[in-house]
Amino acid sequence: MQSSSGPTVAVVLPGSGSDADFVLRAFEPAFAVLDITTIAVEPDPLQVVGSYLAALDDAADRHGAIVAAGISIGAAVALEWAARRPAAAAAVLATMPAWTGAPDTAPAAHSARFTAQRLRADGLDAVTEQMRASSPPWLAEALARSWAQHWPHLARALDEAADYTAPDAPQLARIDTPVGVVGVVDDAVHPFEVAWQWAALLPNAALAKVTLDEVGADPATLGRAGIAALTELGWSHLGPSD
Repeated sequence: MQSSSGPTVAVVLPGSGSDADFVLRAFEPAFAVLDITTIAVEPDPLQVVGSYLAALDDAADRHGAIVAAGISIGAAVALEWAARRPAAAAAVLATMPAWTGAPDTAPAAHSARFTAQRLRADGLDAVTEQMRASSPPWLAEALARSWAQHWPHLARALDEAADYTAPDAPQLARIDTPVGVVGVVDDAVHPFEVAWQWAALLPNAALAKVTLDEVGADPATLGRAGIAALTELGWSHLGPSD
């Protein structure tokens, strides 16, 4: 178990269709500066949310209070877990949130459903080529790698993400854990308005802004922005006893 000096471990959760490689690059550099070890979770495409919650529980049981961080659905699951186990959550980094409450017509949920349908109809290779043609090169490379890794269960994983109910407004308002929210100001799939809403609803949160170009040039921009938001709250990884 960790000492009372603060969290020694951060568990980081990928977005829908993504993988441990990308989320590690997004968060590890910022946590390394704080001497916090990063555990990047590889999603189980047969039970994405279940595998995330199990990884968070396991890390907290082994190491004491941890930092939970995630991108998109990973951010929502990190907050869901913090609500379930507030004493085990030292802080949350919630980056690129996609929707609040039910997915309904959220762009990210629509995209995941559409991609799952196309994968079942056309297969991985064809859909990957379509994705490459319409995505920035950095994102295309990351998704091509993770999609191939999660095949042949990728469509199922995307459907699960599209049906996931994120914390709603009343639930967010009850989460006292310090939260650094990171919104991307020019991402239509993860609207900045959702990040703004989360930061406004959470009682102990600060909001940081980044751009898609910044994330593409250096994914670690997400982790640094999240830590900066936590620092704005007065959060310290050294813990209250220090």
